[in-house]
Amino acid sequence: MRIMAFCPEFRMITNGRISFWYADIGGPPPVRPSLPGDMEADVCIIGAGYTGLWSAYYLKQLQPELRIVVLEREFAGFGASGRNGGWLSGGFAWAHERYLGAGGRVGVQAMIRAMATSVDEVIRVLAQEGIAADLVRTDELQVATCAAQWQRVQADFRARRAWGVAEDACELLDAARLGERIRVADARGALMTRHVARVQPARLVQGLARVVEARGVRIFEQTTVTGFRAGRVQTHRGRVKADCILRATEGFTAGLPGLQRSWLPLNSAQIVTEPLPESLWEQIGWQGQELLGDCAHAYCYAQRTREGRIAMGGRGVPYRFGSRTDVRGRTQPATISALLAILHRHFPMTRGLAIDHAWCGVLGVPRDWCASVGLDRKTGIGWAGGYVGVGVSTSNLAGRTLAELVLGQDTERTHLPWVNHRVRDWEPEPLRWLGVHAMYRLYHLADRLERRGGGTSGTSVLARLANRLTGR
Repeated sequence: MRIMAFCPEFRMITNGRISFWYADIGGPPPVRPSLPGDMEADVCIIGAGYTGLWSAYYLKQLQPELRIVVLEREFAGFGASGRNGGWLSGGFAWAHERYLGAGGRVGVQAMIRAMATSVDEVIRVLAQEGIAADLVRTDELQVATCAAQWQRVQADFRARRAWGVAEDACELLDAARLGERIRVADARGALMTRHVARVQPARLVQGLARVVEARGVRIFEQTTVTGFRAGRVQTHRGRVKADCILRATEGFTAGLPGLQRSWLPLNSAQIVTEPLPESLWEQIGWQGQELLGDCAHAYCYAQRTREGRIAMGGRGVPYRFGSRTDVRGRTQPATISALLAILHRHFPMTRGLAIDHAWCGVLGVPRDWCASVGLDRKTGIGWAGGYVGVGVSTSNLAGRTLAELVLGQDTERTHLPWVNHRVRDWEPEPLRWLGVHAMYRLYHLADRLERRGGGTSGTSVLARLANRLTGR
């Protein structure tokens, strides 16, 4: 669909059609066949995104003879795996303290290290399997543009050091050093994280799907799961019997029967500009193709793409009533305007630059905002997800861990504190809609206050109230 963008040029842009990342590779791939009828397998995976495909990949690596079936409602990579910001970050984005009960401080530190190794592991597999995903090793820059944000950046840096993050892994940059890399308006400084990478999401997920299929994994698309229980998955096309069932549905989990309140589908949207002329890049910098985010409460995330565009993402309309999801990536005109305003605020020199594409997707949010991976040995049902926005790297560690859990292996990964981490469900409607929208309304108010010079003594009380309201 084409809609009128709210920008000075009033030019028409593409809205939805899954994402720009698919437009970049010539559109979605040809659809694979649906499940042909009843079938038996050793492992049945629900969801053909990063989590499901990484799980299948490592299961085949560890035990090649396994019969693995992957069921996908749309096509492999339809969800967040084909729509995300392309941050292969290895980040630990969840409240560390919430994992202390399952391994203590040592366990959380082991989990931090394991998350960080996922970047090199993904890069290794892409090289080994010949998957071209526009991968560039780079750094991540979390930029502060006001006094309150700069205080949060410094506090985050101290917290990382306290949790044992390696000294060479992150560093504080003042405004002058940041400006040598990228020139963001009103920047006070940034937290730089090393050993990350930029990827093209759709290229990664499509390449991974081809690799697992070549190893004998059967991927059935256009196959809707209507229910599952121990040993059996029911679809509208037939039934799959399997000793082990893995749920890898992330932001679409609430669409499965009985799981409507498990993980909240939080909406995130992006815009991408036309390719920038070299004269603009000379003004902006960004020659290292760093991952770029800001430290607002309603934060943004961005990358410089292979062909010299800026892809800018943020929350937009954060949640749809009843845990509904978007229609093939279409987003609201107001969201496009909000993202455009962020782009212009950070890079005023981009005013007048055309926006070529806008889209959105959902990410899975558990009630405590913490990711988990697990397997119930009594039922043979496993799961992974709840990544809250850092799934590109985390899904790889989840896939490795699920494969080891399924095969009964006792490894350091299977003892990490996120394994079998469980939390209560979200509240029924309309409470969760009211809570999430109130949270983001407070975040936006807090950001405006901080940009005007308020909250100089630390994070705005409005943002703290928002976090308390939703358990973030």
